Amino acid sequence: MEKKIVNNYGSFDVIFEKSKGSTMWAADGKKYIDFIAGIGVNCLGHNYKPLVKAISRQARRQIHISNYYFSDVGLDFAENLLKVTGFERGYFGNSGAEANEAAIKLARKYGQLNGGDKRKTIVTLESSFHGRTLATLTATGQDRFHPDCFAPYPEGFKTIKANDFEAIKTAFDDTTAALFIECIQGEGGVNLINPEWAKAAADAARAAGAIVMADEVQTGVGRTGTYLASDWLGFKPEVVTLAKGIAGGVPMGACLFRGKAADVFVAGDHQSTFAGNPLACAAGLVVLETVSDPAFLDRVNHAGDYIRGAIASWNLPIVKDVRGKGLMIGTQIDSSIKPFDIEVRCLEKGLCTTTAGSDVVRFLPPLNISDKEIDEGLAIYKSVLEEFCK
Repeated sequence: MEKKIVNNYGSFDVIFEKSKGSTMWAADGKKYIDFIAGIGVNCLGHNYKPLVKAISRQARRQIHISNYYFSDVGLDFAENLLKVTGFERGYFGNSGAEANEAAIKLARKYGQLNGGDKRKTIVTLESSFHGRTLATLTATGQDRFHPDCFAPYPEGFKTIKANDFEAIKTAFDDTTAALFIECIQGEGGVNLINPEWAKAAADAARAAGAIVMADEVQTGVGRTGTYLASDWLGFKPEVVTLAKGIAGGVPMGACLFRGKAADVFVAGDHQSTFAGNPLACAAGLVVLETVSDPAFLDRVNHAGDYIRGAIASWNLPIVKDVRGKGLMIGTQIDSSIKPFDIEVRCLEKGLCTTTAGSDVVRFLPPLNISDKEIDEGLAIYKSVLEEFCK
């Protein structure tokens, strides 16, 4: 397979053929419990009937018309998304990196309009992750994502340590265009942000004349138990980026604006050929209607609490911490064991997981995963961790 498809992803030698709910079947018939959901994308699992129906119906009407025109379904989705999130305007893209690129460009233009050439710096957090383009890689606060082979990197970014109140005191000045907060550091190790720190950092950034932006590519769309993670963090960003689960598996991203950021972009500032096509918007409407339901979000929180509580109750010596919020969960593993080895063994036994940071096994299951599938997956996970305890 690697000779035909460049294996940038280090893909496992498994070919999946069909899926339903939070269960997948390989071409050889083997069953797998899905605790990764396409890296948080399949928020309603696989073959979710209302989503399949909406995509099929829209495909018969129109798939793509270009952004020279509006579509009825696109306007409907935009109106409802803004209503649910409390934002004023928005831009649709194709991915999280593209949404973050839009945010970076908006921040730079905002700085230009509100401070001239000197207001260009975007402050991000150590251990953050914002994407794989050159700009979003530079914004990412992890050196391992900055190899020399991709240099030179764009200028105008600096990082501060999350949850460090002292760092806030000198972080912002009249050169700062924006503070960009990843609401939970997913790739960095499922690291939680302190709400009081987030609000203090946002206040300091605004006092210096900057706007505040939230990267919710992974944490948004109900993943952490509220539609936006910035809601429970409480720092009220002027810009928020979304992707992954926003359309339930159809590629899509969004960058939403309000307040000082609402009128920064004008025609020609940022565009994309496929962005916000009717097919993606039709899928997005189903996801939005389902995930924004308070009862659905209560279930996300309950399921996350159950999973974290179960892992903690096992009292296994290799487990150093279990953290997260909603259905974004990280198990910190003893440094003597590589999380990737656990991921490999889980896959061998029929559980799809992933890793984060240097010492964390990460779960991002579908938000509607059943109790039965949770218990099946946890049984496999426990048996694997017990193997590594021997």
